[in-house]
Amino acid sequence: MFTSTKDAGLRIRVERELREAFVLACFADHRKASDVLREFMSAYAKKNPGGKQTNLFVSGDAITTGAARKKE
Repeated sequence: MFTSTKDAGLRIRVERELREAFVLACFADHRKASDVLREFMSAYAKKNPGGKQTNLFVSGDAITTGAARKKE
């Protein structure tokens, strides 16, 4: 699905504690943080093709609750 050429970057801002915890978890698992993020991004893109969010609600109850809220 994706080529192996890495020609684009992505910069995100996160809390220092989150970054440190993530880097330490990757180190403990003997993996590079960038590889873990690429793997997550690839899996997420495959799960949500074309930018469509197909699983917005977990159950029908959430939809009913949301509809009821709009009427109030």
